[in-house]
Amino acid sequence: MAMVSAFGLMTTVAGCGLMPGDDERVTLKLVAADYGDSEANSSRKYWDALVEAYEKDHPNVRVDVSVHSWNDVDKKVKDMVAAGEAPDLAQVGTYADYAAAGKLYEMSELLSIPVQANFLSSLAEAGEVDRVQYGIPFAASTRVLFYNKKLFKEAGITRAPRTWSELATDAEALKAAGVKTPYALPLGPEEAQAETMQWLLSGGAGYTDNVGTYQIDSDENVKTFTWLKDELVDKGLTGPADPAKLNRADAFSAFAGGQVGMLNGHPTLMRIAAGKGIEYGTAAMPGVDGSSHGTMGVADWMMAFKQNGHQEEIGDFLDFVYSDENVLDFSREYNLLPVTSSASDAMAADKDDAALRPFLEELPTSELYPVGKTSWAQVSAAVKESIGTAVGQDTDPKTVLGRLQRMAVSAENKE
Repeated sequence: MAMVSAFGLMTTVAGCGLMPGDDERVTLKLVAADYGDSEANSSRKYWDALVEAYEKDHPNVRVDVSVHSWNDVDKKVKDMVAAGEAPDLAQVGTYADYAAAGKLYEMSELLSIPVQANFLSSLAEAGEVDRVQYGIPFAASTRVLFYNKKLFKEAGITRAPRTWSELATDAEALKAAGVKTPYALPLGPEEAQAETMQWLLSGGAGYTDNVGTYQIDSDENVKTFTWLKDELVDKGLTGPADPAKLNRADAFSAFAGGQVGMLNGHPTLMRIAAGKGIEYGTAAMPGVDGSSHGTMGVADWMMAFKQNGHQEEIGDFLDFVYSDENVLDFSREYNLLPVTSSASDAMAADKDDAALRPFLEELPTSELYPVGKTSWAQVSAAVKESIGTAVGQDTDPKTVLGRLQRMAVSAENKE
């Protein structure tokens, strides 16, 4: 998603003075997700550099950061909260269930007014529960179809597919040309909810309807997964890996290794593929009939727990985290999109960031997960665990989606 220190983190912070007494040193505990794909670019290095810069000017505050993989980070926070040991800050994928339980600070209780006003409006609104913002956007991305230009050329394919039918035809051509995985379908537990949502949107529906009611087993969604099973998986066009066990990171690695013809990807894949010398192209995700459908956007969240107090210290640290310099450093390091207006404008104007402009342009109108629903954390976990079985052998997609719908309704009714 150049190491952060190379960009030169800002070491002068507006809003200083919100410090504890000189005889008291406050420790803030932050649990964060790892956006790196190797030890060399682990998020640990980003946070180490940022914290070092912050603590240099704030000797009475120590920030203790623990970084965990996306497979583990949500559970880590959940276990800490359940044990009565909530961190001060957590940078993860959901927030609403903690907000509904009264465990989080409101954003307005933490950040300075200029920082609050600087978030992209669509992301800020997505951080609300009952019209109060608890989730603070941290990183964002949109998804597009990536394809291997060399493999396309060898298979005689001259352009990216625009419809599902064209995607299946291209996958057949890639298979005939000896491509190991014509289309990678990562429905494993790492990020199955993302692959699922992109396909649901391209089929004309989504997890919820226009008023926010779950519609996981809608006719459109059943047709989408039936098509995936019948036209891609059962025909051997998704490669040797079981989609239910294929994680996003492994699919990205296989694409960078020249073994995958097509897959859905976010901006991080650009760096991974380029680092391995893969010449790739990008295109909008094909729609069921070629019509324009919603583009999926993803936002990850920062949240602040009230358990330990430290409200002023948390707010001051977050003002530093969301400075343009630091937002851009993180975004550029991991090929993600800035969550603030000023940083987005700076990236859009910088010719060195030209490759990210298509993703930036899509973000304001993209559709995000229903993260404001307190049931979403439970629903997302269930999707990760079982959606891959919807395309398995001797499985009826309607049965799997119906089971997920019933679980989602039950979780919603408990809110």
